[in-house]
Amino acid sequence: MKVTNKPILLVEDDLVDMMSVTRALKQIHVSNKVVHRENGEDGLTYLEDETNDKPCIILLDLNMPIMNGIEFLEAVKSDDRFKRIPVVVLTTSDEQQDKVNSFNFGVAGYMSKPVDYWQFVEVIRSIDAYWTLSEMP
Repeated sequence: MKVTNKPILLVEDDLVDMMSVTRALKQIHVSNKVVHRENGEDGLTYLEDETNDKPCIILLDLNMPIMNGIEFLEAVKSDDRFKRIPVVVLTTSDEQQDKVNSFNFGVAGYMSKPVDYWQFVEVIRSIDAYWTLSEMP
């Protein structure tokens, strides 16, 4: 049973990557609204605003200005209101420490951003398949 009435929160500072994610979601017929924020701070502000719909999933880049992905994760996962929202890290980072830190904060997944658009679509498809099949508490 797909959750289509809740938005996908995309926290990503790279415009090209943001457009690739949006396009890939459309390509695989995901109809959820995508809410885009350019850094962790703006992502947090979105979540803390009670008038906004809580996202069904957060797609998170790690390397961002102002508040990076790890700092964002730390804030989200330590807040009872948001800690059950699945977060999938989409990153260009090869840093082992980023991976360790992400899983320490309980991410649902950690994926490298492929350079090739069609591989990008497959990554988004696998995220969609997982989060569609995974039952939320």
